[in-house]
Amino acid sequence: MAQIIVDAKPKKAIDPKDAYVLVVEDNLQNLVLIARLLAFIGVRRYEWKASGWQVLEFADTMPRVDLVLMDLHLPYEDGYDALAKLRSDSRFAETRVVAVTADSNPGTMEKAKKAGFDGFLGKPIDPDKFPEQIISILQGNMVWDLGY
Repeated sequence: MAQIIVDAKPKKAIDPKDAYVLVVEDNLQNLVLIARLLAFIGVRRYEWKASGWQVLEFADTMPRVDLVLMDLHLPYEDGYDALAKLRSDSRFAETRVVAVTADSNPGTMEKAKKAGFDGFLGKPIDPDKFPEQIISILQGNMVWDLGY
């Protein structure tokens, strides 16, 4: 399926080199790929959390959070629960939060939209598309891509 880029909810553009990114991912191989691709586009500051549990408290230790890349199926608390906690805190109410998941199907994408995610990237991550998708998201666009 082709990716859909929507700018219905434009946010302030952020240069990748100035971005603070939180990656919430429990699979080390996926994290390594994401980290390399973030570095490729110039992201210098990212943090990693391996579960949704206490993600709000963890995010609160960062100077700021411009983008959260959130797996949906996480130990302890899933991505939906973690998103709800982030959105309940005024500091993170407008932070870009993008679902990054292997559970990539139209039903899950719709559920993510209704939950309040700002985008959806299906796994496996496409290393040819991912850098441009992240740049687009940091420019304020919402990217919805099932990845197949």
